[in-house]
Amino acid sequence: MDGAGRQQVHALLPVCLALAFSLAALGSSHWCEGTRRVAKPLCQDLPGGLGCIHLNRGHGGGRRDDESQAVQYIWETGDDRFIQSRFHVGLWRSCEENLGSAGEKCRSFQSIIPAEEHGLLWLSIGAEILNILLVLTSAVLLGSGVSSQSAGFRWLNVDASVAILTVLAGLLGMVAHMMYTTIFQIAVNLGPEDWKPQTWDYGWSYCLAWGSFALCMAVSVMAVNRYTAARLEFIEKQRVRKGSKHSQHKFPEPKASESVREMEAAPSPAGHALVSASEHLPPNAPGKVSMC
Repeated sequence: MDGAGRQQVHALLPVCLALAFSLAALGSSHWCEGTRRVAKPLCQDLPGGLGCIHLNRGHGGGRRDDESQAVQYIWETGDDRFIQSRFHVGLWRSCEENLGSAGEKCRSFQSIIPAEEHGLLWLSIGAEILNILLVLTSAVLLGSGVSSQSAGFRWLNVDASVAILTVLAGLLGMVAHMMYTTIFQIAVNLGPEDWKPQTWDYGWSYCLAWGSFALCMAVSVMAVNRYTAARLEFIEKQRVRKGSKHSQHKFPEPKASESVREMEAAPSPAGHALVSASEHLPPNAPGKVSMC
């Protein structure tokens, strides 16, 4: 495996982590967590509870007391009449502690928010699902590139595609998270009275969702850097290859003036005289013949 293949293997791990984080956040109901102030249950729900007195006005010994005749006196007032019940909310449902038993009772999150916000909730869910599909496509591309044994595999195309897909997935996830935050705050202010929380904060699913966004953006930056470096290296190799071919097929020829100049500048043998061309003139021709 070459260097590009090893880089793709290193990029595949954060993409798979981003996919796992998004899937866990989508199916979880711990995006927001908090407490609600709930009135304490009646004494008949908690037998032997403190602060209660049972009086029965029914008659007839040996016969089971009529519950309609029972009177309960509770002297707890103010905040003592309430207890803190924990709850957690996700994209699909809201769950809270069941005071009558050890389990939880859940209801649809769509039934809590106002009716005019249902479209925004579905937009948020759709953006989350599209985010998962884009991250899954990026993971498939990287996985197919790593498993490919072809020497001519186009890593540049893979890096470019992964960069585009991951940045789109990250942006969609960011928009979906922000929409959900807005919906939840609207539900806190305008939701039903039997659900409104007293205190709340973001849960681990919300952190996982933003962690997936951070991983997507990091993978996108890494893919862009690899694509830019590989593209510059490819252009440089093409330029060097064209220059070498040009130098091999074109040989420079010496110019005539340079050859003549070299012949004139060549030293004459020692002891020989240079005779001017006037020796070849006819005897009656004017002029002098100089010998050196």
